[in-house]
Amino acid sequence: MPRFAANLSTMFTELEITDRFAAARGAGFRAVEYLMPYDHPVEKVREWLANAGLEMILLNTRLGDAAAGERGLAAVPGREADFRDIFAQSLEYATGLSAGMIHLMAGVVPPGQDAESEASFITNVRQAADEAAAHGVRILLEPLNAVDVPGYLHSNVGQTRRLIESIERDNVQLQFDFYHLQIMQGNLGANLRENLDIIGHVQFSSLPGRHEPQHGEVNADYLFDLLDELGYDGWVGCEYGPKTKTLEGLSWARRFGLGSTE
Repeated sequence: MPRFAANLSTMFTELEITDRFAAARGAGFRAVEYLMPYDHPVEKVREWLANAGLEMILLNTRLGDAAAGERGLAAVPGREADFRDIFAQSLEYATGLSAGMIHLMAGVVPPGQDAESEASFITNVRQAADEAAAHGVRILLEPLNAVDVPGYLHSNVGQTRRLIESIERDNVQLQFDFYHLQIMQGNLGANLRENLDIIGHVQFSSLPGRHEPQHGEVNADYLFDLLDELGYDGWVGCEYGPKTKTLEGLSWARRFGLGSTE
């Protein structure tokens, strides 16, 4: 049976962040993702996790200047020092929270700088991966769809696989998100089968809307069963925004022992 982690950046948002941890545990989750915990001291987040009896599995590197359209800096030539600062903070939080995975945001490629951006990215990720490996942390690379994030360095599994192979670090893996890859490629079952060897983490949400899986065009139940069939033993992150209140939308999760039992 898949192991599901609640994403506290998108779920339980009807509650203050301080209360989302206990709410997730009360709904049966044993692990959480928290994409951007940086507004809170490591010690405070660790306390919330401990009080709720939860494991933290994943966080993201900062976007950079999000208001200016930045979506990560690892692939932006000339911003290497800024990227190092961003990654150092992510690694500090990951190690302080015992989170084993960091989603490393590549960024939007400046026009006409495709080759330079890819070279910068490979160098930056190699360095980050070596630093992370010393702490037992894995680096995840996620292709983001070109509709929501135009110009992002990598937007399909083939591109991400090629980057992973070029980076040549065992702790650099693919983050396979049903939402992004359905937009870009579809054929999710075949892509899971063909890329299982490099998948380090799976996430999902409905398409369209990025809500619970029962609302979308993708047969998530089939894909969850396929993950079991393939022997995937990692976590599956629930990176969706509920249509209403979080517990009301967990009907999809009942068969996995999650959600209200009322």
